[in-house]
Amino acid sequence: MTDVKVEKKGNVAVITIEHMQAMNALSTDMYTQLEEAFDTVAAMEDAYCVVLTGSSRVNKKGKTVQSFVAGADISQMSTMTVEEGKFFGNNSNRVCWKIENFKRPVIAAINGFCLGGGVELAMSCDIRICSENATFGQPEVGLGITPGCGGTQRLARLVGMGKAKEILYTARGNYTAQDALDMGLVNYVYPIETLMDEAMKLADEIAAQAPIAVSLVKEAVNVGMQTDINSALKFEGNCFAQCFATEDQKYAMKHFVEKSREPKVFKNK
Repeated sequence: MTDVKVEKKGNVAVITIEHMQAMNALSTDMYTQLEEAFDTVAAMEDAYCVVLTGSSRVNKKGKTVQSFVAGADISQMSTMTVEEGKFFGNNSNRVCWKIENFKRPVIAAINGFCLGGGVELAMSCDIRICSENATFGQPEVGLGITPGCGGTQRLARLVGMGKAKEILYTARGNYTAQDALDMGLVNYVYPIETLMDEAMKLADEIAAQAPIAVSLVKEAVNVGMQTDINSALKFEGNCFAQCFATEDQKYAMKHFVEKSREPKVFKNK
């Protein structure tokens, strides 16, 4: 059974996690499916942005429960040995690193529960938006473990060390969408009914820009965050120079100089 779906809408690929029985919890198999989904998108030459989201779940009482990813699969983790835990952590980290460094921007559309591994997955995306009913937290220490997929590293880089330590030390799982917005964990909060529409609007806006330039911007930002400012500026300069070898740069600048009123259509060349 495939629990991760890929759909293409124009120049945007939508990846949906649909492991509904476990509220989209991330197991070894789920990480494998996520990687395969991104490999599928990577092969799409005209997919210039990605939206990653979760599905809804209907429980036995008929209540609809919204979940992006409610965490890692605790039933699988509960019996792991040290070596198995190391493999699980390394594997999940590898997949999230792959998403973080994916050639196209990735938007996380967070609907409902976003806990533990769900937060870590969302933080590997470039931009995060969420629904008003979204709930965040890193509850790992309450389960006797540490975050193992970037929670101790990306969170501090996004929200600051003090706030990150509060979230990580307390194991609270009740940070609201407004809390996430206030601390800078997400960019926008929307009603659940319009979340995917807003995600697609943003994705379409990004996909309409010069794809090579957008990819180089993503790479420059990511590399720059891991190095000193002088090295980062040199890397940025190289990215800037590479753009002048593209047809899209020549086309877009000519479009600007000639004050063309025609909509720009980039060729990704």
